[in-house]
Amino acid sequence: MRKSISVIIPVYNEENAIEQTIEGLKNELNKLDLEYEMIVVNDASSDKTGEILKKFSNIKIVEHPENRGYGASLKSGFKESRGELILITDADGTYPGEAVSELIKYAPSYDMVVGARKGKDAKIPLIRKPAKWLLGQLANYLSGIKIPDLNSGLRIIKKPLIEKFIYILPDGFSFTTTITLASLTNGYGIKYIPIAYSKRAGKSKFRPFRDTLNFFQLIIRTILYFNPLKVFIPLSLILFLAAVVIFVWSYFLTPRVLDTTVAILIMASIQMLAIGMLADLIVKKKTL
Repeated sequence: MRKSISVIIPVYNEENAIEQTIEGLKNELNKLDLEYEMIVVNDASSDKTGEILKKFSNIKIVEHPENRGYGASLKSGFKESRGELILITDADGTYPGEAVSELIKYAPSYDMVVGARKGKDAKIPLIRKPAKWLLGQLANYLSGIKIPDLNSGLRIIKKPLIEKFIYILPDGFSFTTTITLASLTNGYGIKYIPIAYSKRAGKSKFRPFRDTLNFFQLIIRTILYFNPLKVFIPLSLILFLAAVVIFVWSYFLTPRVLDTTVAILIMASIQMLAIGMLADLIVKKKTL
């Protein structure tokens, strides 16, 4: 039986690359033995993107009257989709269309197949690399799994996986980060395929400071939702170690022991651990 796939492309002011993106994907998909539909979500573009999309008669166009964000666009496209598999990609010319056939090959065996931007052909902007590395290290620790690419925008996802987590998926850029962490912390199978990554056409919408801060908050929030002890145990240990250090320092180097401060830190450490255990019980109960 032929598989059906829905391709969802969120678009906001991508007049420089949207036509080539659509044509490239169609060329690749037409080579494969599957049924597909293409859904382009125009997130209130103010350039010529809307005019360019009108050239295509065989794609479904979803219009947002106002700009709602990357994740909101993906969710709008998902609501219109009919395929068993959901392929998402960007409209800025960064992801190679030829990688799609490789991802589709593994789609039946995994819940999600991700194009990992790795190697010399992955031209990630220099300004993003430090933040990307820090976010990756935090996500690796909190999830307990080494993640090759946390927020790649080229991936194939089985429809039930999106349906399960749709209620926590955000409207902004962190959509892909959230579904990655949610899937990994709940035991879903993810396959990473190395892909090239080109320099984008046009101006990036990524805001380095604001979006990176949002990513940090989202990673911690998502792990708290699924595995709270990963956050609360380290915090409890930090408070306990601070109490030990202050006790030793004040005992040997000051006229009197700072017993009140030490006691407060130890109590805070115990409370932090208790909150974490309670949160973990709540999470486990929800999954039963």
